[in-house]
Amino acid sequence: MANTPQSKKRARQSETRYAVNKQRRSRIRTFLRKVEEALASGDQAAAASALQAAQPELQRGVSKGVLHKNTVSRKISRLASRVKGLNQA
Repeated sequence: MANTPQSKKRARQSETRYAVNKQRRSRIRTFLRKVEEALASGDQAAAASALQAAQPELQRGVSKGVLHKNTVSRKISRLASRVKGLNQA
C-alpha cells in the first residue's frame, strides 16, 4: 500500500493511465474487428476503407505508448496483404 504522498499520487496516476489505455486498446480492437468483419464478408471495398480508418488508430496507439511500433507495423502489413488478396481470390 502507498504510504508517502508521492507514492499515493503515483498510484492515482497509474489508475488514470490504466483507464485511458484500456479505452484506447478497446477502440483499436473495435477498428480491427471492423476490418476482420469486412474481410469475412468478402467485400474488398469495405475492407479497404475499414483498413484506411484503422491505420491512424493503430499508429495513435504507438505514439501514446499503448502498442509497440513493430506490432502495429506487422498487423497493418498482414491486414493489407489480406485485403489485397481478396481481389485476386
